[in-house]
Amino acid sequence: MELTGSTLGRAPMAPSSAKLCHNTALSTKTAHAMRFAKLGFLQSMDFVAVSKPKCCAAHRSSAKCLVKALQSETLAKEGTVDDVYGGLSQVCAVLGTQWGDEGKGKLVDILSRSYDVVARCQGGSNAGHTIYDNDGKKYALHLVPSGILNQNATCVVGNGVVVHLPSFFQEIDNLEFNGVSCQGRVLVSDRAHLLFDIHRTVDGLREEELGGSKIGTTKRGIGPCYASKAIRNGIRVGDLRHMDTLRDKVDVLFQDAASRFKGFVYEKSILNAEMEHYKSYAERLEPYIADTVQYINMAYLEQKKILVEGGQATMLDVDFGTYPFVTSSNASVGGICTGLGIAPKRLGDIIGVAKAYTTRVGAGPFPTELFGQLADDLRTAGHEFGTTTGRPRRCGWIDIVALKYSSEINGFSALNLTKLDVLSNLPYINVGVSYKGQAGDLISSFPADLDVLGQVEVAYEVIPGWQSDISLIRKYEDLPTAARAYVERVETLVGLPVKFIGVGPGREALICK
Repeated sequence: MELTGSTLGRAPMAPSSAKLCHNTALSTKTAHAMRFAKLGFLQSMDFVAVSKPKCCAAHRSSAKCLVKALQSETLAKEGTVDDVYGGLSQVCAVLGTQWGDEGKGKLVDILSRSYDVVARCQGGSNAGHTIYDNDGKKYALHLVPSGILNQNATCVVGNGVVVHLPSFFQEIDNLEFNGVSCQGRVLVSDRAHLLFDIHRTVDGLREEELGGSKIGTTKRGIGPCYASKAIRNGIRVGDLRHMDTLRDKVDVLFQDAASRFKGFVYEKSILNAEMEHYKSYAERLEPYIADTVQYINMAYLEQKKILVEGGQATMLDVDFGTYPFVTSSNASVGGICTGLGIAPKRLGDIIGVAKAYTTRVGAGPFPTELFGQLADDLRTAGHEFGTTTGRPRRCGWIDIVALKYSSEINGFSALNLTKLDVLSNLPYINVGVSYKGQAGDLISSFPADLDVLGQVEVAYEVIPGWQSDISLIRKYEDLPTAARAYVERVETLVGLPVKFIGVGPGREALICK
């Protein structure tokens, strides 16, 4: 069945009284351990692919043997998720397909078990990636790559990232406090640009200037830092090794801000205080600084496996997104090569991460946006509040037009459809399949013109819901028929296989298809 509705909130909706599945409670530690053992997430244990574990008599009753027995039983019956992950390419990338917040961090965290290097290629602390460890403890990461919980992985902050050092050290301290070792495991590119507090100040002043036309940035200084990079007065991580010239470079940033914004008062005491901070930052950062371009390429030549983690998403890409309501970097596939210094021909699998519905933060057009009670229910059920800012996210139906556009740009090999469980219990679900102009004409591509995009009518297909909790399901064939029909309809419309399906926030809540 196909219905139409405009982007101004008249999209057909399921009844607002429908209760969404709100799966917030995590399982008990015992249940977690059982599931993690079956999925192979207890990294300290070896896999034993036999029907009975070969253990010495003295340790037969130990917890390690129990875990191995569970793993062995599972492997004998149904194989291991490593069979799925192990088939991915030497260089694999995980990118967002929508307007961010799709759940990239979770997939990167899981895939990192099979990779030697995990690298962030662009963005800054405006990215918020949430992951959970084996005990269900939550980590909100902004600069450190999401592979950090895998103790065997080296995490790289590439040259395309803009680095706010106070935020970076805060993340490192939090990880170390929680028992996650970062020493010798995190490398920061000497070519990455430094984001200063003055960039954050300028970000806020710029937003205020725009008045009613605000972009809706996180005010984390990302845009102004990339602007400094583009006009060539930016300061790079490697400049911290030359404190004799750093002061003059920082002074230029302050002078620029003072000349641009009348409300910003600049005194030399501000510069003096900043330099004191950066003397200590430089000393602390020194062990992390590396030529990551050389490191990444040497790792490739040594046959090491490299996993790339994108920040934000394609619809926020500075070139391909809903400009100017975008981020300030290339969050699509091109940002991998420019942000890490790796050749395009070395890229392999590129996995696009998409929610089973759509969200965005900040201003800008959103064709399938929902309003009212259903939007509130979806936001609550999906915990749709920004990891970085805490802002409530705008929510809507899945947008196939935008998803196909993103897929064309990035050349995805497969999709990871996340948060399918959030749609549970809806009597029916709408899928936005095409756009029509005001005259009723079909729009054949995703519009660059925001005036056009803001007035499109979305044609929807209505798919029956499954109205049951799927959060504990771990096999695709065990999903309700209607849930599988939804996944398969997305595959058909986009023209890509859905390889991974998220059915909850935890590591174990993932179906490999």
